[in-house]
Amino acid sequence: MAVRHKAGVRERAPGPEVARVLLMEDDVTARLALQAVLKASGYAVDSATSAPEAMDKLEKGPYDLVLCGMCGDTRDECRRVIGHARAQEYKPATAYLTASGGEGKRPKSGRLLIETQEVPALLTKIADLLADRAAGRERRNMRRRRSLELLGVAN
Repeated sequence: MAVRHKAGVRERAPGPEVARVLLMEDDVTARLALQAVLKASGYAVDSATSAPEAMDKLEKGPYDLVLCGMCGDTRDECRRVIGHARAQEYKPATAYLTASGGEGKRPKSGRLLIETQEVPALLTKIADLLADRAAGRERRNMRRRRSLELLGVAN
């Protein structure tokens, strides 16, 4: 999906709505497999192999979801990317990915670990994250419209 920049405002080009996903994973095999599964499921996927690359992509265009691999040395980088994503004005949904060992464990602050062994479960969790994000955005827009109506301001 193309993004146009106009006077500092990012707006999406007309066309079908496709959820944009940024995938940060340093393991080539895992990254390519996840990217292929997500693309085959209809998502527009960009990938990054490092935190600086991912943060640069977050600055250049809006993403609906940011997924980060939590393996080995990338844990701190992943936390930096997720923090950077949450600081973006467009507020993408965020999630950590783990290939194993997350069963029954939840990290602090309600962050989500996704087990990637079962593709249908992975895709269901991704769809749920995106749906929650869309619902939250709509609730915020409704509150904003209600506030404007109470103040007597017309759109």
